[in-house]
Amino acid sequence: GTDLEAITGPRMLELVAAFICLTTLLTYVNYRFIGLPPTIGVMVTALLFSLILQGLSVIGYPGLEERVQGLMSQIDFNDLLMHWMLAFLLFAGALHVNLADLRDYRWPIGLLATVGVLIATVVIGYLAHWIFALFGWHVNLLYCLLFGALISPTDPIAVLGALRTANASKPLKTTIVGESLFNDGTAVVVFTVLLGIAQLGETPSVSDTAILFAREAIGGALFGAVIGYVTYRMIKSIEQYQVEVMLTLALVIGGSAAAYELHVSAPIAMVVAGLIIGNLGRNLAMNDMTRRYMDGFWELIDDMLNALLFALIGLELLLLPFSWMHLAAAGVLAVAILLSRLLTVAPAIVMLRRWRTVPRGTIRVLTWGGLRGGVSVALALSLPSGPERDLLLSIT
Repeated sequence: GTDLEAITGPRMLELVAAFICLTTLLTYVNYRFIGLPPTIGVMVTALLFSLILQGLSVIGYPGLEERVQGLMSQIDFNDLLMHWMLAFLLFAGALHVNLADLRDYRWPIGLLATVGVLIATVVIGYLAHWIFALFGWHVNLLYCLLFGALISPTDPIAVLGALRTANASKPLKTTIVGESLFNDGTAVVVFTVLLGIAQLGETPSVSDTAILFAREAIGGALFGAVIGYVTYRMIKSIEQYQVEVMLTLALVIGGSAAAYELHVSAPIAMVVAGLIIGNLGRNLAMNDMTRRYMDGFWELIDDMLNALLFALIGLELLLLPFSWMHLAAAGVLAVAILLSRLLTVAPAIVMLRRWRTVPRGTIRVLTWGGLRGGVSVALALSLPSGPERDLLLSIT
């Protein structure tokens, strides 16, 4: 009882206060002095902060680094991101996606978010197995495939942030955003199946795997559609922007908690609910004032959680066993990941060209634009303890 009180009481308050203050300072430093795109800038500033702390420790001031490490070790990054932050970020991203555009590009988006993730998992897994052997690390093929699964999904948070500042064409923007919003669910299911094999030592049957995928992905989409539609009807029945914004907040918090209790994919549920509120709700149930406040509220939530997330990723380096060998291997693997990205993107865009005009350079931009982020780090952190986890987490 006393341990729980210690974590949930003043210590938790101290942790939240310290982290929000630190993230705000890093955001200010980037905006004022560095000027990189917000998410990248915050992460770079956090990395620099980590390096400064390590430098102070080397010259005889170890207390500050140990204090930050102590705070960081109390954060369950996997639980925080996968169960809470990701739901808010995906809902906020889906609010601004046009459903009609998604329908127009459903085939390339669907292929990239499903078959593309599976192909990337296998290609990256086998290339990682070969590359690790070159560096003298003998990693089980199953763990290499786990690395392939966790690094396959493109990150909707990073992608949306980058596309806001880029003058991307509509087909390109829709394909990238649509794929990144939906491929998380596929990757999490593939990762879960492989992790189950690694922990139990036995391969599940094809039917078991299909049932798991259907329950997580299709169940998540259906659950998101139900709660999104119910919330839309409630918003339509009133004209009070404070209550309408609160309804969407309750939708995300309550919907995420319920999805995990029902064992369906909360990320997919939030994407579907966000699409319903952002399309039906925005067009048929909201007046101009509600739209303005709704957009402002969710953009603020999106920007604040982005800053917290990428600061967290930057500071995670303090807790990792890290060497120049890891950096070299990560550089080689980055090329392998780009190659697998090219192999998955090119067929989908060639298919799209048959009935739509696709701008020149689309394959190139989609290949380089497959940014990875917090989802990959969270999945790597959920690996069971051991030398493989430390290696894969450092590489990720």
